[in-house]
Amino acid sequence: MHEREWPEEGELVVCTVSDVKDFAAFVSLDEYNGRRGLIPISEIARGWIKYIRDYVREGQKVVCKVLNVDPDRGHIDLSLKDVNEHQRREKIHEWKNEQKAAKWIGFAAEAAGVDRAIIEEAIYREYGQLYPAFEEIVSTGGEAAERLNLDEPVRRALITIANENVKVPRVTISGYLILSTPRPDGVNVIRRALRSAQPKIDNVDIDLVYIGAPKYRIKVTAPDYKEAEKAIEKAANAAIGVVERGGGAGKFIRKQKTG
Repeated sequence: MHEREWPEEGELVVCTVSDVKDFAAFVSLDEYNGRRGLIPISEIARGWIKYIRDYVREGQKVVCKVLNVDPDRGHIDLSLKDVNEHQRREKIHEWKNEQKAAKWIGFAAEAAGVDRAIIEEAIYREYGQLYPAFEEIVSTGGEAAERLNLDEPVRRALITIANENVKVPRVTISGYLILSTPRPDGVNVIRRALRSAQPKIDNVDIDLVYIGAPKYRIKVTAPDYKEAEKAIEKAANAAIGVVERGGGAGKFIRKQKTG
């Protein structure tokens, strides 16, 4: 199901082939309440087509590009040949996620004792799709649920279901801090440096492990590589700054040298 009644031109849609004729394939659009669409034989595949059934069959799931939409006449013209394999896989993945999210909304509605349409409307208004809302609820520690302007029992249900079902991809990078100081109170300087290397950054975990003086391993886990790189640089610079201000020396290496 989709918040809009009709697809837009250029949009990729998931369809089920309902009937195959010599001149075209008729499909139902899974995301638009089964609205009917047509794929003319010229849009089935590139090159000359002898038998259309060599390319499509009844009951088959296909991903099509919307060529034209005429709500007044109830016509939707589609192309199968204009969708490459990468686009097809990505769209199917997105569609499956939306189906899962629709089920989760049903669970949340039942748990909170509300009409699921209330939840769907709030999510569509904020995100345009269902699944991204659950991803953001997890990645923000539940804060995203507050923006939906739903009652507290609904928000709690959404947070619980999101945390139980969504695994937000995360990446981990690591490196080594080399910290030294000639000062008599050098141990305290190093301790302050290590504390400064663990700043509080939303959705980022920073771990420090003592390897053996003067080396410390720093590991950063974040939602993506850009955030991880930014966090590890910030942490390393903070530690090195403390040591250098205390008359010592510090450096950061992303990869342990061998040999």
